[in-house]
Amino acid sequence: MPRTYAGWFRAVAIAEAFSWVGLLVAMAFKYGFQQPLGVTVMGWVHGLVFTAYVVTCLVVFSPLRWRFGVLVLALVASIPPLASVWFERWANRRGLLAESDSDEPTFWGRVRYALRELN
Repeated sequence: MPRTYAGWFRAVAIAEAFSWVGLLVAMAFKYGFQQPLGVTVMGWVHGLVFTAYVVTCLVVFSPLRWRFGVLVLALVASIPPLASVWFERWANRRGLLAESDSDEPTFWGRVRYALRELN
């Protein structure tokens, strides 16, 4: 079980890629062999994992201190098949999956502060 934000992101990114492959295989069975049940099941599974990937991106971008453009790239990588794995490897090479020990508040910390100030 992953224990870091980067570990969770990697696990969900790989799961999203596998669910894409499963959906593509199911589509081949549906349109090649007239077996639509696979798309029903894998469509549901892929939708669940896709949603988990998007939520994971929104959760980890602040602690990993990604810029907004990196977050957008991570979210766009969920659309083409297997691009989430490409993004994970790209981010890892650039050190974007390493957690920073900065004292600067994170994005969600700033949002929390702004909401407290509004009350």
